[in-house]
Amino acid sequence: MPELPEVETTRRGLVPHLVGHRFTDIRVREPRLRWPVPPDLAQHLTGRPVQALTRRGKYLLIHAPPGIALLHLGMSGSLRLVAQDTPAGPHDHVDLGLDSGRVLRLHDPRRFGSLHWFEAAGPPHPLLARLGPEPLEPGFDGAYLHRISRGRRSSIKALIMNAQVVAGIGNIYATEALFLAGIRPRRAAGRITRAQAERLVAALRQVLEEALEQGGTTLRDFLREDGRPGYFAQSLRAYGRAGLPCPVCHTPIRRISQQGRSSYYCPRCQQ
Repeated sequence: MPELPEVETTRRGLVPHLVGHRFTDIRVREPRLRWPVPPDLAQHLTGRPVQALTRRGKYLLIHAPPGIALLHLGMSGSLRLVAQDTPAGPHDHVDLGLDSGRVLRLHDPRRFGSLHWFEAAGPPHPLLARLGPEPLEPGFDGAYLHRISRGRRSSIKALIMNAQVVAGIGNIYATEALFLAGIRPRRAAGRITRAQAERLVAALRQVLEEALEQGGTTLRDFLREDGRPGYFAQSLRAYGRAGLPCPVCHTPIRRISQQGRSSYYCPRCQQ
């Protein structure tokens, strides 16, 4: 699944091609995504200028006054900028035509993504209303993480992947941050000390910033909007490295399953 760095990489790549342009033609080939695409999307967007393109957690927000198009890439979604006459493939579900002559195309083989519309002057969309702080902003710090973890029996990995606790952290970056912080993924969140919380917040920021510098993680289902893959997978320390030596102590990395997802850790470096 595209995580925060992949979504932010996409946002940064699209900004110069969207902001300042107008939507001229909206085509929905398949409205049955995770939630149905609004049937009046074309009515809301056609002729509207793109004022800004922002991100909240793993969501992209296309600001087209008086409203906002809210986009989530789901498990396998991606966005492409293509010429208007580019033939659509079987999984190209939505085209947002621009006055530049290009089309912003949503490609989503599994159809777990979503596209919504809401008025900017009204309450936040329900999908955004309960999101926690952004992991790279000042509101997310060790004091906050330690406080919110008190009394919780769930694992620390599950806690930092809870979007209501901190927005945008997925499996890969949670795994990498826990490795850097020296904390086992199954450790109960309520047992995390203040010092460990401080280390974990610093580690999350480090792995996210590294990934942003390198363009996001190379995943089978994700490519940047220009068609080039990200490169952070080349720097993964623990994720996907079961049986390979830990880059610190050379102990083989172990793989376990948590809530149906793979976790990887070093049994010596992480306690």
